[in-house]
Amino acid sequence: MATLDVVQFEIGGTNYALDIHLAREIVEMMPITPVPRAPPHIAGIINLRGEITNILNLNYLMGLHSDNEDVSNRKIIVLVPETAGNSNVGMIVDDVKSVLQVDEIKIDQMDSSMSKKAYVKGIIKLKDAEDNSRAEENLVIWIDIGKILGEVLDNMDEKSVVS
Repeated sequence: MATLDVVQFEIGGTNYALDIHLAREIVEMMPITPVPRAPPHIAGIINLRGEITNILNLNYLMGLHSDNEDVSNRKIIVLVPETAGNSNVGMIVDDVKSVLQVDEIKIDQMDSSMSKKAYVKGIIKLKDAEDNSRAEENLVIWIDIGKILGEVLDNMDEKSVVS
C-alpha cells in the first residue's frame, strides 16, 4: 500500500497539509520586514541565515480569513526553491501540527471539476468513519501549493508587463 508524507498545519482552526518534499524547513515566527507597495499576499521579507526569503500570507492566497489572534504558535513553512520558481519563499501558518504518513486509501481525491477551481488535491481522513464524535477535526485538506504559487507568479508576471 502506498503512503504519502505530508506536513499538517492549521489556519483559522482548519487543518491543512502539503507534501513534505515541498517543505525545506519549518521555523519559528520572526520579525518580518514589510515591503513597500507589496500586494496583500506578501507579508514581507526575512533574513533567514543570510538568505532573503519572501514571506507569503497563505491565508490570503487561499481566500481564508484567519480569526486566530494568538500569534504565539505561528510558524513559517519555508519551501524548497524549486516549488516557487527558484525563489526563497516561506508561508505563515497559525501552527504546524505534525508530519504525517498517510495511507492512500485514507485520501479522497478531488474530482476534476472541483480540483480545477480549488487549490485542493484531496481530503485526508485521519480517523475511522465510525468515530463521528468530532468528525470535522478528523479531516485534513491536502492543498496543491504548486498551483497556488503558480497562479501568484503568473499574476505577478502579468502585472509587471508594461504596455
